[in-house]
Amino acid sequence: MGLKARFKSESGKRRRLSKKQYAHQQDRLRVDLVNAQFDLHRANLPVVVLIAGDDRIGIKEVVHLLHEWMDARYLDTRIAFEPTSVERQRPPFWRFWNSLPPRGRIGLFVGGWAAEPIRGRLLREFDNDGFEAWLGHAARFEQTLAADGTLVLKFWLHLPRKELKRRVAGGRDEEEADWQIQDSDTAILASWRRWIPLADRLLEATDSPRARWHVVDGTQDRSRNLAVARSIRDGLRKFLARPASPRVRSRRRPASFPDALAGVDLAARFSNDKAYEMALEKQQAGLARLGRRAREDGVSCVVVLEGWDAAGKGGAIRRITRALDVREYRVVPIAAPSPQEQAQHYLWRFWQQLPAAGQMTIFDRSWYGRVLVERVEGLARPDEWQRAYDEILEFENQLLEHGTVLLKFWLHIDADEQRDRFAQRETTPYKKYRIGADDYRNRARRADYVTAANEMIARTSTRTAPWRLIPANDKRYARVAVLRTLRDTLRTACQSFLDLSPGRG
Repeated sequence: MGLKARFKSESGKRRRLSKKQYAHQQDRLRVDLVNAQFDLHRANLPVVVLIAGDDRIGIKEVVHLLHEWMDARYLDTRIAFEPTSVERQRPPFWRFWNSLPPRGRIGLFVGGWAAEPIRGRLLREFDNDGFEAWLGHAARFEQTLAADGTLVLKFWLHLPRKELKRRVAGGRDEEEADWQIQDSDTAILASWRRWIPLADRLLEATDSPRARWHVVDGTQDRSRNLAVARSIRDGLRKFLARPASPRVRSRRRPASFPDALAGVDLAARFSNDKAYEMALEKQQAGLARLGRRAREDGVSCVVVLEGWDAAGKGGAIRRITRALDVREYRVVPIAAPSPQEQAQHYLWRFWQQLPAAGQMTIFDRSWYGRVLVERVEGLARPDEWQRAYDEILEFENQLLEHGTVLLKFWLHIDADEQRDRFAQRETTPYKKYRIGADDYRNRARRADYVTAANEMIARTSTRTAPWRLIPANDKRYARVAVLRTLRDTLRTACQSFLDLSPGRG
């Protein structure tokens, strides 16, 4: 249904309200909204409200009204101005993920991910493919939040062209124009023929049962205000009244995936110390040069290291960082989520850590914990880890589309080598802190982890971001293999940057 049809359906329900009628309904709504807001806070549930549209003054008035009628202490408002220089260094949705409200609060997004694609298309910053790609990301973003238990409410405040033209001609107050994320009413009116088809396409592509658009008639201020407030109240009440999701066993029939780990040649090793030292020095020297070049060119890089406990991830990371300037990298060790992180979608803490242009972030463990340890140990429900594959691919696709280099390593050792390394850690004073009961419990479930790892590799290894399976029974071989792959990939990325940059040779 196009914007005109949606608007006609909505405007057919409107009626003009007197000040007395408005005041009477307003008083009841204010009480209902605050009560629902505090029930939400006690239930520890997250809500996202998106307000956008072509009625820019109406958007401003509705946002002010919500702050007046609700408790602003539990209302996090984000106004989507044009991206800052810091935001442009990350994938576009980085700023929206970073602004998500924790559980128990309401995040109010003004313009948000709905304003940016229309603005970009009108200014020709996006071609049609770029516009459609954004809409796809927006729809999947909303579905990811909704599937995780977030209530998503979306409002499009609309004025017909005739009313907008009347307001522009009448010089309706537009002070504080910088407050709003859209262009001025005059600019919207001037681009009306292009604006409306873009808005229609946006509403069509991002409307879904879990994230419906409410098109609100902005021609009558009082009716508009009550319509938005009433929809938020009703949405919160329905959301709070829903039954809790039961924790049930998966009925999914186990699928068969290729045993990729069995194909790793664990006999790979260096013949002697000298060969290792020469190879290590060569790879580190090359990586040092490319690290400087990546920083100068603004090429960002994300390195993921996964694998068995005691497989040598820490040693590989130390050989990487030893080759780099401290200004060029950051190592992020991933452990159990903190209370702050548990209040968000599991991907939130990884979006937080994405590197700026020219920087490298090295993840010691990563978002793949959802489909590995959380799956095997029962820390995530089957429906949660099963949908995580698509969520992870969407996350990584946004990194790649932004030009971020993404490398994913699995360091593989056999069960006997792991047993020997555990024993070594037990008897080495400076390694004792790196072994504990969790390591032995995980080892006892090795078969389950093999199953999970093989499914992960099969479902998330893509042409542009394949899993690199590194033989690690010989730690020295693994270190050099990781360095070589990182160096070669960075070289290709930096060359591509030069090829695509105007005026660079």
